[in-house]
Amino acid sequence: MEKNIGFKLARLPRLWRAILDQRLAPLGLTQTRWVTLYHLWRLGDGQPQCDLARAIGVEAPSLVRTLDQLAQQGLIERCPCDHDRRAKRIFLTKDAAPLLEEIDSVVEKARVEMLDGLSHEDIEQFDALLSRIEDNGLRIQSRDEVTA
Repeated sequence: MEKNIGFKLARLPRLWRAILDQRLAPLGLTQTRWVTLYHLWRLGDGQPQCDLARAIGVEAPSLVRTLDQLAQQGLIERCPCDHDRRAKRIFLTKDAAPLLEEIDSVVEKARVEMLDGLSHEDIEQFDALLSRIEDNGLRIQSRDEVTA
């Protein structure tokens, strides 16, 4: 059983994204677009582009095309950073608000369905266990980087 945990940990995020992709497709959003909008909304307006990329888990140059597309859709604006003119801060437009509320509704409904049958205590314990596994992984990664 323990040997399957890694596979389950890898499969679960793909399943989660696939469910959300299917449910968000009618809104005309690709995964990269809704993930970017949702992270920006959760992190708050005015995020530096590099911080947003880090939060999403992509390289900053990889995010540029998605931000271009979102700007063309009128959902975000990029503004120069006050203290570093090369850096850009990302802001949601007022047109993004209703779309984000719809995304949030879809995400919340999927979350409730995915966690069906788990008690509040189960979810808290699961979250704590995932945090411990993540911390262990970060510690291993850091140690391996030092020895490489």
